[in-house]
Formats: sequence, C-alpha cells, structure tokens
Amino acid sequence: MLVLVSPAKTLDYDNPAATTEYTFPKLTQYSEQLIEECRKLTPADIASLMKVSDKIAGLNAARFESWSPRFTTDNAKQAVYAFRGDVYTGLDADSLSEDSLSRAQSQLRILSGLYGLLKPLDLMQPYRLEMGTRLANAKGTNLYQFWGDVITDEVNASLKEQGDELLVNLASNEYFKAVKPKLVNGTIITPVFKDRKNGQYKVISFFAKKARGMMVRYILDNKVSNLEELNKFDVAGYYYCETESTQLSPVFKREEQ
Repeated sequence: MLVLVSPAKTLDYDNPAATTEYTFPKLTQYSEQLIEECRKLTPADIASLMKVSDKIAGLNAARFESWSPRFTTDNAKQAVYAFRGDVYTGLDADSLSEDSLSRAQSQLRILSGLYGLLKPLDLMQPYRLEMGTRLANAKGTNLYQFWGDVITDEVNASLKEQGDELLVNLASNEYFKAVKPKLVNGTIITPVFKDRKNGQYKVISFFAKKARGMMVRYILDNKVSNLEELNKFDVAGYYYCETESTQLSPVFKREEQ
C-alpha cells in the first residue's frame, strides 16, 4: 500500500528532527529548473503570484536565492519533520516508532510543487511553492505542465518497488491533480472524512486534513496492507460508513466535536 499526502505551508526548521537518518530527494534536477525560474521573480512578483504578504514574499525570495543543489543537515531537514500543517499534526511523526518510520519511508510519499515527490526522510530545504501556482516555465504556464508525467512515473516506481497495486490518496485535490490517474499502475483509493455540524455531515477542511494524517499514522502503526483493514480506521471517533462508501471512495464519519 502506497500513501500520498500533500505538503504543508507551515515549516519547522528550528527544532531538531526525531532521527538523524536521512535520504536525498530524487528529482532535484527538476527542482533546480524551478529555482532558476523563481529567482527571476521580485518579492512583489512573488506576493502577487502566491497571494502572500510582503513579509512572506521577501522570506521566499531569500529562500529561492539561498537554495543549493547540495543538501546537508545544515541547510535542510527531513521532509516529514519539516512540514507542520494539520495533516502532520494528525500524523505526529515525532512520536513514530522506529518500525513505523521505516514503513513510512517505504509506504509514504509527499507531493511537492518544488520537489515533485518526497520520501519522508528526504532532506528538504525550506521553500513555498504550491502545486497550483501559475509559474511560467519552459514547459508551460503552471506546475502541472512542468511536472508532466514525472510525478506519476515516480508513483508507479514506488508501487513497483513494494510489489503492490493499492494507492491511497490522502492528498488535497490541488496536489493530486499532479498525478495522472489513467497512467497509475494500480487501484486508487480516495478516503472521504465527514464531520457532523449543525445536524449535517460534511467535509470540514481543518478536520479532514487532520484525519488524513491520522489515517497515515493508523496505516503505519497497524501495518495496514489492504482495503478491508483500511476501512477499520476508528481513530478520534471516526467510523466507516458502509452505506455512503464505494470501493474506491470509503467514507468515514464522526459526530459533532
């Protein structure tokens, strides 16, 4: 079972990672091409393109400028410990056992606008470049055109590596659009998380993001390897709703929090 998640905007490069082990990102030749394009942007360009404040734009301009093709523990950090958004709160990588972390390195992949596809322990230099950014480049007007089939090819390679055909999509729509489903050599499962609010069950972004991270943790800790086991997910009050589920889109509901 291979699991895909989105990255996070919030980064932590102040606190040390929970392990000294690391690997190197595989697609840095593509990252270098994007960095070249990003270095052409002024802070004002970045603010407009990414719809961020002047302060954040200036920070990212500095990050693009200082980015280096040489990754070390001084200028980079393992991806799963660097990202600190809602998904990663649910995953809580800092408390993963050695065995679960080893499984994560095999089973978990993080989609990225700059790095394409990351393993959890891949060293990553700080950046902000969301997949939906309309960054003009040699291959087109946005990052989906830039990455083309590259990310999908890497997903297929990861599936083949572990001899499995089950891909669990726990990424956002923005990021999963970088994968071409028709070219994936496997079955794509996309779980849906609904929380009850004011008498109705609906997808609430904050809760859904955290639930995706909790499901990743559940898969790793429980050595989940098939759909039947996945549907037993029962963390934080979520339960499988058979009547609303399909084989490719299991629905998990939770009562009002």
